[in-house]
Amino acid sequence: MEEIRDRVQAAAKKRARAKDAFTRADAELRDLLVTARTEDIGPSELARLTGLTREWVAKIAPDPDAPKRKVVVRRKKPAPDSD
Repeated sequence: MEEIRDRVQAAAKKRARAKDAFTRADAELRDLLVTARTEDIGPSELARLTGLTREWVAKIAPDPDAPKRKVVVRRKKPAPDSD
């Protein structure tokens, strides 16, 4: 019984270390993608280099020269009250 507890605890520690390593590597990759986009490397090429999808690369590192998108929310007017 004690052996399984030790194995569970060891696996949990291993998982925590792996998660931390992934988080650091992911942050580094995101920073590099943004830097690469400022150097005119396109999302398709970055997707080929990383094995990620072009859409994911474009979302993480959008074109720095593209005009900022303006989001317009259109709301319907409420129906008049019929009392």
